[in-house]
Parts: sequence; C-alpha cells; structure tokens
Amino acid sequence: MGGGGGGRGGRVSGGDFAAQRKLNEAAPKVERLGGRIAELFQPYKGPLAAIIVLVLFSAALGIMPPLITQRVFDDGLFPVAGGGPNMPVLAWLVGIMILVFLVSALLGIVQTYFTARVGNRVMGDLRVKLFSHLQSMELGFFTRTKTGIIQSRLQNDVGGVSNVLTNTVSNVIGNTVTVIAAAVAMILLSWKLTIIAVILMPVLVIAQRRVGQVRARIAGKTQESLSEMSAITQEALSVSGVLLAKTYSRQTAETERYANENTTQVSLQVKQAMSGQVFFALVNVFLSAVPAIVYLVSGWLIVRATGQGLDAGITAGTIVAFTTIQSRLLFPLMALMRVALDLQTSSALFARIFEYIDLKPQIVDKPGASQPTEEPGLAGRIEFDDVVFAYPDAGPDDRPTIDHVSFVIEPGEFVAFVGASGSGKTTIGSLIPRLYDVSGGAVRYGEDDVRDLGQEALMDRIGVVTQEPYLFHASISDNLRYAKPDATDEELAAAAKLANIHETIDSFAEGYDTIVGERGYRLSGGEKQRIAIARVLLKNPRVLVLDEATSALDTVNERIVQRALDDAREGRTTIAIAHRLSTVEGADRIFVLGAGRILEQGTHSELLALGGSYAELYAQQT
Repeated sequence: MGGGGGGRGGRVSGGDFAAQRKLNEAAPKVERLGGRIAELFQPYKGPLAAIIVLVLFSAALGIMPPLITQRVFDDGLFPVAGGGPNMPVLAWLVGIMILVFLVSALLGIVQTYFTARVGNRVMGDLRVKLFSHLQSMELGFFTRTKTGIIQSRLQNDVGGVSNVLTNTVSNVIGNTVTVIAAAVAMILLSWKLTIIAVILMPVLVIAQRRVGQVRARIAGKTQESLSEMSAITQEALSVSGVLLAKTYSRQTAETERYANENTTQVSLQVKQAMSGQVFFALVNVFLSAVPAIVYLVSGWLIVRATGQGLDAGITAGTIVAFTTIQSRLLFPLMALMRVALDLQTSSALFARIFEYIDLKPQIVDKPGASQPTEEPGLAGRIEFDDVVFAYPDAGPDDRPTIDHVSFVIEPGEFVAFVGASGSGKTTIGSLIPRLYDVSGGAVRYGEDDVRDLGQEALMDRIGVVTQEPYLFHASISDNLRYAKPDATDEELAAAAKLANIHETIDSFAEGYDTIVGERGYRLSGGEKQRIAIARVLLKNPRVLVLDEATSALDTVNERIVQRALDDAREGRTTIAIAHRLSTVEGADRIFVLGAGRILEQGTHSELLALGGSYAELYAQQT
C-alpha cells in the first residue's frame, strides 16, 4: 500500500542508501567499531571467561616443550661431554613432554567447542538483531531499497564476519599470551639472540597495517557487488521475474546483466585473494631465515667467546630450545597479524551491518502509547483533520500528495475513495493504519491521534486487503493462521465461508493443507484474493481497508470476490479505494479525489446528478 499517490513507491538501487540517510540525520556514524564488536559478546561473559582460562593454560603449556627440549639435550642426551645419554632422566623428560602434548590436545578440543559455541551464538544474535531492526523500519524504507540488497546484508555481510566472531577472541588472547611467554623464555635463554630474532618485527607491523587498509577497501566493494548480485537474483528468478523475462524474451539480457556483475565479483575476489600475498611471502621468508641467522650468530658468539677464553653461555640445547621457542614467537605474531588483517578487512562488513542497525525508524511508538478507543460510537471511527502529506523523497517544489484533506467516517459506514491515478486515494489508505506519518494535521481512530496509539494495537483493529495479495509458499491453513496463529480449524472454515472460498478449498485434494506455491502462484487470482479476505476476516478488524481489491480480476472473479467483500463489510467500518466505480456504487458516501484534494463527495446517485468529476469518470467507464 505504499506506492500510490504520485508514484513515490518505486524501487531504486539503494546501494548507498542516500535517501534514508537524509531522513535519518540523527543516526550515529559507525565509530568505535572495536567497542561495538566487543558489546556483542557481553551476554556471554561466563563462556568467554572459560575460553580465556583455557587459552591461558594452552599458551603456558605451549611454551613447555621447547624448554623441556633444552633439558633433553643438555641433561638427557648429552649430560657429559663424550659421555652417553642419561636414560632415566631422558625417559622422565620424554614422558613429561608426551603428557604436555596430550593435555594440550584435550584443552584444544574443549577450547574449540566453547569458541565455536560463543562465536556462532554472537553471529546468530547479530543476524536476529539486524532482522528485528529491519522489521521495525517504516514501509517507505522498503519501497526505496531493493529486497535483494536487504537480503545480502543479512546473509553475505553477517556471514562474512563469522570468522572474526568465532575465532578472534581465542586467537588474540592465546597468541598474545604465547608471544609474551615465548619472548620471556627467549630472553632467559639468550637476550643477544632475542634481539636478532625480533629486530625486523616493527617493519612487518607497519607493512601489515597498510595491507589491511587495502584489503578493507576491496572487501567493501566485494560486498556491494554481492548485494547487487543478490538483488538481480531476487528480481530475475522470482516467479514474476521469470514470467516477465519469458514473455518479453529477455532471458539473454537478464543472463548478461547477471554475468556482468559476476565478472565484477570475480575480479574483486581475485584482488582480495592476491592482496597482501607479497607481504605474507616476505613474512614467510623472514620466518624461515631467522633460525638460520640464529645458527650463524650463535656460532659467531661461541667462537668469539672461546677466543677470549670466556663461556658464551650457549649450548646445543640452548640453540635447539631457542629456535623452537622462536617459532612459538614468530608464528603467533604472524597469526596476530592475520587477525588484525581480518579485523581490518571485516571492518567494511561490520560498517555495513551497523549502518543498517543505526538507521532510525521514522514511525515509532511514543513513550506510554495508549490503546485505541473502544467506546460505543467511537470504535471504528476514522477522522482526517486537515491532513497534509508528502512522501519523504519529495522535492521542495513538489506538491503534497494529500493537500489539506478533512473528513469523518462513522463506525459501520461504507465509504469509497475514487479518482484518477496519482490523485492520492491509495495514500489515504496507507495513512489510516499509520504506514506513513502525516506531514501536517492529524489522522484519528476514534478520538485518538494515531500517533499517540501503539502501532500493534492500532493494526489489530485495522485489516487491509490489497490489489495483489501476498501468500507464503505454505499451506492454505498456514497462510490463514498468519492472522491468528491459535485459530482452530472451525474458525478457519468459518472465515473461509464468509470469504466465499471454503467450498473451493474443500474441492482441493489436500483441502486446507494444499500448498499454494510462491506468492500463491498455484491459485487463480480470485482464489488468492478470497483467501486474503478470509485471512483478514480471521483477524476480525473494526476497520476494513480495501485497496483496489478487485481491480486485477476478470469479470467473473470480480463478482465472486465482490460478494465476499459485501459479506466481509457487515458490522465494520469499510473504506474502499476503487478504480472500478461499479464496485462502490452501493457506498454510503463516495469521495472523489484530484491532485490530493477532495473534489466531490456524496452517494452514487447524488454525484451522478451533480454532473462533475465523478459523473465524467462514470461515463468513461460505462
């Protein structure tokens, strides 16, 4: 119902969401990204504490094997120069080493379980939070944004940060502790060799930051391309999209459109895969070369000390332990660099996710929003009091879609709004359930401004039947129960009978369990519309808004559906937005709209006698 009145409902690309940002200047920019990511883990402090303890134990155990290796060489294999191994000591040391490996493996399994559990729950919470926030956005947001782009944020963007959410905490803590412990152990073994091992580290850190910035830019472009591909897929491979392509022989063009975006995506994926490869190759060369340099420097120090009659303090066990621990330092440092790169790369994805979460819904409940009036004579009463409305993307020089309109619809009254396309009649139907907020004046339910009422409570009292009813790819009963999940089979049948569709459903082989197909494609237009009417009747609203409910049907189905609508109006305030005047001839009052204003009002016969706009419309149709 958001598209009428001046044609403001057309979809646009929505790639940068500029229109929404103009509406939402109060939305904060994506700042403190690390802090916001950390906030996602707040509900899981207990499991996080367990992960930290496990990581600390694992890191500590990881340093023990190299230190034990030193004792294996110096006390077990070569306890005395020229002597044989000390087998009891050697057996004891080997047993301790095996035990350390076993405990480390068990801790790794437990740590992986907790890490995967916390990370995936955080990712699930983020996905639900984003979905819930999107549900709270006003209708106008969805008329400005492609569905495929919204789906991409939920699937591709959230999925793209899964590795960061599931592995970052354990990687950062574990590798940091390992690096610190390894550095201390290396200094204790030989501070001279330690300087040689870490002298180039600052250069690598600076290079890593530069590579991360490049990867982040490429990641952002990659996700934008994925969003566009999702949008193309959603549009072109829906039932309606495929039908349109076939009837206009546009399958080749649609394939080319997808292929062009796919080419862009492939190119970006290659760039993303290759970015930083030179950096990592240099790091690997450095990691491989350092042990060799340590051997060379160790030999030089021993020769120099021996020539001076001194003890260099470097034994075979020291060299073996040092090079082993050095790998325990360099590889965790490498892992930390990769984590930093992942964070920088994922920052673009987190920014896109938080960009949506930061969007402020334009229609929200006021604090302490009240319940609609239910007093006799007021329940179901609708009033427009000098209402002015312009769509949010309207220019300053555009005329309002609704321009100072006032009227009152009494409970139980049947009124109709007619007029040429763009006259504002559909917009009036959207303002009644507060799908949009007025720019000026007020819309009232009973005596209450709808902006003072809770949205859910207001919508419980208003039912809408649109020109194109939406049915889920589910059974008829599931589609009906969308209005009332706890409805009994008897209530379903009663609503279906009122909508003149029960006998048709009964004639199906699977009855109410019949699967209707995507958007109800397995049903005729009249059947879909009557099921939609039954769904509204199951809701049992005080006010029924019929937005061009029969305009897309053939004459036979129109008559069948019209009979169902006549029954549905019983005891309800009914507002019909009509193009076919024959469907509203029996209305208590008919409002004729033009350029957002009420031009005429009266009964069918009164308006014909007036000989104005309504009479002209009627003459054109008959």
